[in-house]
Amino acid sequence: MKARGTLIRRSLLTETSLIVHWCTHENGIVKTVAKGARRPKSAFAGKLDLFYLCEVEIHPAKSGDLHILKDLKIERARLGLRKSYAQTLAASYFVKLVERVSEPETPLPEIADLLDRGLNFLEENDVTHRSVAHFEKQLAGFLGVVEPGVDPIQCLADVFGTMPKQRGELIERLR
Repeated sequence: MKARGTLIRRSLLTETSLIVHWCTHENGIVKTVAKGARRPKSAFAGKLDLFYLCEVEIHPAKSGDLHILKDLKIERARLGLRKSYAQTLAASYFVKLVERVSEPETPLPEIADLLDRGLNFLEENDVTHRSVAHFEKQLAGFLGVVEPGVDPIQCLADVFGTMPKQRGELIERLR
C-alpha cells in the first residue's frame, strides 16, 4: 500500500533495522520496520529523520501491527524545525499530542492534515503561545471534545488523560 505521512518516531529493532512510526493521511498512526536502515549503504540512509513528510510504500504484515517499509520518497524535510530548540520542542509536542489522541491504524485524515499544517507553520515561523493554542483548539474541534468556555487543552485532558510533558516546558519557554 502507498501512503503519505510524517515520520513521528524511530526506535532500534536490531543492529541494522529500525521501527519507524508514521502519521499517515490514509491509515492513521502506522508502525513499520525499516530493514537494514542502519547499514551504511542502506537505501534508507539519510531518509528516515523526524518530521520528514514522505510518500511511503508499505507491505502489510500478515499478522500483528508491524508492517514492512519497502520504499519512501521525501516530499518535505522540514529542516526549519531544527533552527531552535523551541521549534523542535513545539514540533515534538504536536506529534506527541496527536499520538495521545489517535488509535493506531485508524484513518483520521483531518488530524494528519492538521499535524502537517502545524509542522509546516513551525518550519517557517517562530512558535508562539497563540500557535500552540490554535493547534490545540483545532485538534479538540476535530475530535468533538470542545466545550464552550473551557480551554481546549483542558477538554483534551478530560477525555484523553494527562497531556504530553513537552507542553509544560514549551509553555514555560514561551513566557
